[in-house]
Amino acid sequence: MSFDYDLFVIGGGSGGVRAARVAAGENGAKVALAEEDRYGGTCVIRGCVPKKLMVFASEFSGMVGDAQAFGWDIQRGAFDWSTFHGKLVAELDRLEGIYRNILKNNGVESFDQRARVVDPHTVELADGARKTAKHILVATGGRPVVPEFSGSELAITSNEVFHLEKLPESMLIVGGGYIACEFAGIMNGLGVKTTQFYRGAQILRGFDDEARGLISEEMCQNGIDLHLGTNVLEMKQQGDKIWVKATNGSERLFDVVMYATGRAPNADDLGLEALGVARGRKGEIIVDEYSQTGVPSIYAIGDVTDRVNLTPVAIREGMAFVETVFKGNPTPVDHELIPTAIFTQPEMGTVGLSEEEAAAQEPIEVYATSFKPMQKSFAGGTQRVLMKLIVSQASRKVLGCHIVAPGAGEMIQLAGIAVKMGATKEDFDRTVAVHPVMAEELVTMRQPVRTA
Repeated sequence: MSFDYDLFVIGGGSGGVRAARVAAGENGAKVALAEEDRYGGTCVIRGCVPKKLMVFASEFSGMVGDAQAFGWDIQRGAFDWSTFHGKLVAELDRLEGIYRNILKNNGVESFDQRARVVDPHTVELADGARKTAKHILVATGGRPVVPEFSGSELAITSNEVFHLEKLPESMLIVGGGYIACEFAGIMNGLGVKTTQFYRGAQILRGFDDEARGLISEEMCQNGIDLHLGTNVLEMKQQGDKIWVKATNGSERLFDVVMYATGRAPNADDLGLEALGVARGRKGEIIVDEYSQTGVPSIYAIGDVTDRVNLTPVAIREGMAFVETVFKGNPTPVDHELIPTAIFTQPEMGTVGLSEEEAAAQEPIEVYATSFKPMQKSFAGGTQRVLMKLIVSQASRKVLGCHIVAPGAGEMIQLAGIAVKMGATKEDFDRTVAVHPVMAEELVTMRQPVRTA
């Protein structure tokens, strides 16, 4: 049977574009890709990239005081949202152009419209055209969701926060995950009076308790009005403000309310159920270790599968898909020991097991130190950092590494290599320290602070 394409990809985010490019450019496959929104997906257009640029912008406010303490005659000025936002939009346009050119230069045919699957080898575009393909890859990502309650339509999400016409004077952020905490730090740093509600007992559920406790403490020290065990009951428009009634009994007005309480896979109305492609409890597409669905010709990667929702993971899944399907080298996706960074303020880098997870698994030793970094200490700051290793008593392997510090994301990328390779505590000890840097503490901690 002949097909129009060897591969049809639905979704132009990082995972879909990588799979399409490699299948076409490196393996000579005839490939098409359909994207109904902007190329680059969540990460490039409404996620990691614009968020990180906003993090950079927000951190300059704290640098002024540090510079003065180091002897610089420098004065704090006002932040101009319109100047920053104009450059942000231009940068995202530039990056989207790069993604489009990557596809074009590798011979991938692009369709700027929505696509649905109508049978195991046929895709229908929004204009009614039908295209056949030997393999179909769904890489449609995910989207933020706001729970329904009275006034919930007044909330924005992480999608809309990048398109604010002006910077609000006050903002409520609801949620305790990394997106909520990152934007609390961003908005606070940009001079917005920032309040955060989280219904749980501590922010950043699922991460190491000691690390998230320090981040929570520092966020409060930085001026974020954090309320734990608190949720929104209802909201109403009141003039140009939003009235919010909370479970803690408070009633307050905010200029903007942003919800970051969860995301859902973009798998609805793709025609999958009719073909027998299974969906999970959250609506995710169920796949095996090779990203294959129950329909052999249909695969899915990235956030739409709700495995590990990180851009580099989606890219790795796309590469593994190409290895499996186009290179004849069955390659399962490796989701173990993935290093990741959370761009809170302070920043966190983490790889492997938390202390709590590791202790539930086997006897461990915990090596940790918390201190004022040299730059902040000299400037009279109170900020503290944390360096922490979780070590197996039996194998001596480092099971987890957790860093809360400026530049933690950069540090954890390199520490992640050692942990992934199975380094022991003694391997860390044998490594000569780089002095004077914060990260030297990772190789100079000699005695465990506790065992479990």
